[in-house]
Amino acid sequence: MPLTPLDIHNKEFSTGFRGYNIDEVNEFLDQVIKDFELLIKEKKEAEERVAILNERVDYYKSLEENLSKSILVAQETAEDVKSNARKEAQLILKEAEKNADRIVNEALAKSRKIAIEIEELKKRASVYRMRFRTLLEAQLEMLENGAWDDIEQADSAVAVE
Repeated sequence: MPLTPLDIHNKEFSTGFRGYNIDEVNEFLDQVIKDFELLIKEKKEAEERVAILNERVDYYKSLEENLSKSILVAQETAEDVKSNARKEAQLILKEAEKNADRIVNEALAKSRKIAIEIEELKKRASVYRMRFRTLLEAQLEMLENGAWDDIEQADSAVAVE
């Protein structure tokens, strides 16, 4: 069991013939008691400080653990967000490609339709040209054959009557 200031204070020494000076021993013991009490007080304060610092260390360890967990959760969340963004980008890209294919196919269909219409118009124009040429040739032939002379004579005969 450790020595306490009270133990020092209550300690009694037996005196012998020509022993120590009692006053000097008492003064020295008083000084030892004061120093011992101071050391005990400092030790108690140090122990309290150590306890407080240990609590802080525990708090910081807990905080560090929570921060580590938070960082892991944040990293996992970031990975999930990236993954979802990639998937969404792929879906958007596929949809855009699908729309582009649809637009291209519609444009090709329209261009084919227009090409067919152009060919039909060319055929009609050719037929019209041929008919118009035939009509003009018939009219020229009528002019050259003198059919007009017959018409003029018939006109004159009707006018005379």
